[in-house]
Amino acid sequence: MASLLHLLLLSLSLLVLASASPSPPADEGSYIGVNIGTDLSDMPHPTQVVALLKAQEIRHIRLYNADPGLLIALANTGIKVIISIPNDQLLGIGQSNSTAANWVKRNVIAHYPATMITAVSVGSEVLTSLSNAAPVLVSAIKNVHAALLSANLDKLIKVSTPLSTSLILDPFPPSQAFFNRSLNAVIVPLLSFLQSTNSYLMVNVYPYIDYMQSNGVIPLDYALFKPIPPNKEAVDANTLVRYSNAFDAMVDATYFAMAFLNFTNIPVLVTESGWPSKGETNEPDATLDNANTYNSNLIRHVLNKTGTPKRPGIAVSTYIYELYNEDTKAGLSEKNWGLFNANGEPVYVLRLTNSGSVLANDTTNQTYCTAREGADTKMLQAALDWACGPGKIDCSPIKQGETCYEPDNVVAHANYAFDTYYHQTGNNPDACNFNGVASITTTDPSHGTCVFAGSRGNGRNGTSVNITAPSANSTTSSGIRSDLYYSRGIWSILTVMILNVANIL
Repeated sequence: MASLLHLLLLSLSLLVLASASPSPPADEGSYIGVNIGTDLSDMPHPTQVVALLKAQEIRHIRLYNADPGLLIALANTGIKVIISIPNDQLLGIGQSNSTAANWVKRNVIAHYPATMITAVSVGSEVLTSLSNAAPVLVSAIKNVHAALLSANLDKLIKVSTPLSTSLILDPFPPSQAFFNRSLNAVIVPLLSFLQSTNSYLMVNVYPYIDYMQSNGVIPLDYALFKPIPPNKEAVDANTLVRYSNAFDAMVDATYFAMAFLNFTNIPVLVTESGWPSKGETNEPDATLDNANTYNSNLIRHVLNKTGTPKRPGIAVSTYIYELYNEDTKAGLSEKNWGLFNANGEPVYVLRLTNSGSVLANDTTNQTYCTAREGADTKMLQAALDWACGPGKIDCSPIKQGETCYEPDNVVAHANYAFDTYYHQTGNNPDACNFNGVASITTTDPSHGTCVFAGSRGNGRNGTSVNITAPSANSTTSSGIRSDLYYSRGIWSILTVMILNVANIL
């Protein structure tokens, strides 16, 4: 009996140790992520954003801030997140350890590990867009890293900063590339930090911008990843390496620029890349077809793990710019880099046949029409009466005793009626209004045995896929509370073990 109890206590200590220290995320090779900007006049609710990410099987995202509502909604989803310190907060964090520590406490420790934060992006393109902050950039990065180190998270969460490729001079041929020497006082210590912490260099790679600025030197097909004949490939005269697309050439130029400064083992992470689907009159190649071509080819190129000519087979994970069209930005092309509109409908359907499930963004049968949050109940009832009357939909499933009667309230019944009418009109967005009390969502409102029209769950044995908004006080919104539940789970397991030992004895 003593030996059994000793074994039990040993198991307890191992379980407690395992719960105290989350293990580093496994290297999963190359992946595609998506940036999420919020410059929308009608920004979707965080739960709607997460529903879209799940439907598209997007498992990696990058935020331009550390929005608490979205970080809470991402808890326990398994989606990996890069959060960012905006440029306007950089000076304070670079000048004060305590400011950096408070930022990490509020935006990282409060959410991790329930929300899988994998990296902190300190500013963005600081050296080209905020020159006065350049002297404190590396200090800010080190202060954030020190705060993570104090929380024992430095091995789990990387720290870096995205650079613009405009810092790389003489980028072709790639073997001749080097960073702007006037910035070496910042770039050299930055690379030293990245190397010493096993982090990566974040780079924003935009073949569209390079193509636009080349005055016809860069062919459109070369920028779009389109197949080109061997005699049209670009050849690096120093290495005799051939390049069939601008993306690979710029990534390799980044590697060579680091090697020029004697840094040869820092991986590159592409934090932004994309193509606008609409532009001004002087942007004739900002079209739906070209945006579709570029992003479809980019996704295939990254996921097939071919790497680049300089580093074949080495992952070049990339975040697409971006999830939504942002209608409040200035300039037509700036508004139109998104894969989706605010209502979750795709701007264009990516050409990804046989390329896996990630971002297979045909959501035409995966959008729903439901009651707008906070809508007046009297107006909802009037709209419900219209849908079941003049709207000529079958409302029998929401009658007492039928599959969609429960919950018996006007919102739930209106959800069913609105969505049924919306799908009967062929998912026409104009059909989801009902005098302003309805809106389109990507969240499946099906519940229990009540399966809504267009649901992926038709015939799914009644499994609920409803997603509700977590409160700001959610018990899974912080690492501490998540660990508490995990610890309770351990004690439950041990209780069963103790009972089993008692029975054996």
